[in-house]
Amino acid sequence: MATVQISDDIQRIQDRFGAVRAEVGKVLVGQDELLHRLQLALLADGHILLEGVPGLAKTLTVSTLSDAIEASFSRIQFTPDMLPGDVTGTQIFNPKDGTYSVKKGPVFGNIVLADEINRAPAKVQAALLEAMQERQVTLGEHTFELEAPFLVMATQNPIEQEGTYPLPEAQLDRFMMKIKVGYPSKDDEVRVIDRMAGAGREPKASRVMAASEILAARSVVRQVFVDEKVKRYAVELVSATRDPAAAGLAELENLIEVGASVRGSLNLVKLAKAHALMGGRSYVSPHDVKSIAHDVLRHRIIVSYEAEAENKDADELIDTILANVAVP
Repeated sequence: MATVQISDDIQRIQDRFGAVRAEVGKVLVGQDELLHRLQLALLADGHILLEGVPGLAKTLTVSTLSDAIEASFSRIQFTPDMLPGDVTGTQIFNPKDGTYSVKKGPVFGNIVLADEINRAPAKVQAALLEAMQERQVTLGEHTFELEAPFLVMATQNPIEQEGTYPLPEAQLDRFMMKIKVGYPSKDDEVRVIDRMAGAGREPKASRVMAASEILAARSVVRQVFVDEKVKRYAVELVSATRDPAAAGLAELENLIEVGASVRGSLNLVKLAKAHALMGGRSYVSPHDVKSIAHDVLRHRIIVSYEAEAENKDADELIDTILANVAVP
């Protein structure tokens, strides 16, 4: 009976998220994989870092997704002159009665777009840390819980480094996934022109899903079965980034400075569950783990100077690990 129930729940969730994809598809062109990853993050309750050159619809994707979901949306445009209070809010003194009142900042939203997050100094980035990890914000003597669902989707430009502040490893680790956004195909680019520069009005997504449906879907994701062998496989992949020689990959030992943390293993399994559910299954397969491994691990691996000298990035090292760690 329980198996029938979860199968019905999975079908319902697939249908509801399919409706969101269709609605967002009225606005976006050629970003199906990116949208799929964003939906996985919603299901797995994790934050996302989007990296790509300007003009690839990163901001539009996030704002359009929020339009399709009945949830509050905040956008924070990060700049070098920002203060932590511009993100979290602040206390305002009332001279009439000598008391302080709290003015909440834009971080108090269900979906928060942190646009060009690497343009803000470290103290502003740190102000986002408590919200991302603890799902709460402390202002003076008061601590406020953030309403669920709470999801930070941050963007950064990888090519323009002047006036930017690289995200510290502690903050990068708070992001469940780092997604690289590439250029669209030529056909998709023509469709973008037709849709956005045509004679008609620019399309806009309508709200088709309530925030409560996301919370209900997350409870179903937690019920997706993960075999002990699949858990071990996820841990073996992450362990290979820390000690390549022990995994039979001695050639990577001098190419990795620091491997992935325990959050890497945890997020691999969480996202694999969401990936399985979106695939219509109530169990996780090794393929689910492999499908999201790059997005989960690429920002958690610090490559060495030797790797940089050989023009090898984290994605290439992950390819090698996936090809050599035994699949159960």
